[in-house]
Amino acid sequence: MALALLFSGQGAQKVGMGKSLYDASPAAKALFDSADQVLGWSLTKVCFEGPDSELTQTRVCQPALFVHGLALHAALREAGKLPEVSFALGLSLGEITAYTAAGVFDFATGLRVVAERGRLMQVACERSVGGMAAIVGQERAEVAALCSEFDVEAANFNAPGQIIISGEKAKIDAAVAAAKAKGWKKVMPLNVAGAYHSRLMEPARAEFARFLEGVTFNAPAFNVFTNTTGQAVSDPAALRAALVKQVVSSVLWEDCMRSAAAAGATEFWELGPGGVLAGLARRIEKTWPAKSFAEFADVTA
Repeated sequence: MALALLFSGQGAQKVGMGKSLYDASPAAKALFDSADQVLGWSLTKVCFEGPDSELTQTRVCQPALFVHGLALHAALREAGKLPEVSFALGLSLGEITAYTAAGVFDFATGLRVVAERGRLMQVACERSVGGMAAIVGQERAEVAALCSEFDVEAANFNAPGQIIISGEKAKIDAAVAAAKAKGWKKVMPLNVAGAYHSRLMEPARAEFARFLEGVTFNAPAFNVFTNTTGQAVSDPAALRAALVKQVVSSVLWEDCMRSAAAAGATEFWELGPGGVLAGLARRIEKTWPAKSFAEFADVTA
């Protein structure tokens, strides 16, 4: 088996996530406790108790999902249930989790990186009026034409016929209305704080680039993929550039998954809540074996 680990993106978070790991796995507990120290506020309290309104804030949910993914990784390893890993990939913020699992950063450094990314993106959201919408069942070229017409951007290519668009809220609303007028069956505005992976995140990208200049990147211990191209990336300078560009560019998740499979991945394990990425894997290619791990019961199953 050539194992690929998948790490969650924003939106997968839910109150209570990781509590069973904290209670049952010393390795997972150590990471959660370390996170509270590094951040200077209690991530554990927000993860385990909420409220949901706080956990869903960009500056909170990004570090929360990072820590949860690596706590699952640590718990699996501690239990002797983690085979040799050949690949790691993550959706949006999950790319930082994947890099950390591969040794590009140590845990504390990766956490500081994801926390700063979340903080900067939240500030960018608060300073703009952005929106996003999901379009299901249309081809990439059709969605690209719609984006061009309404001056918005394709933010995520998640699976065949599952694309997210992003931009100024008024323009997204106009694009949604036009798509429905064309007879497109599933076009849904998303309840999000802003226009992620669009040019409205440019202030966050610029500040994040400056922040990352002071961060050391190591070569990954196994193959990792960047959302910006859907391809493997290994040079430390290229890893840094990918994380910077990713803030304002499309997440090519389907491409990342196909690249991992083409490189030899034979099984996909999602480490995160909700089972979203395992579901997308089956949607991309139903023959791919995909499992989801979210809590301690999944580790011991």
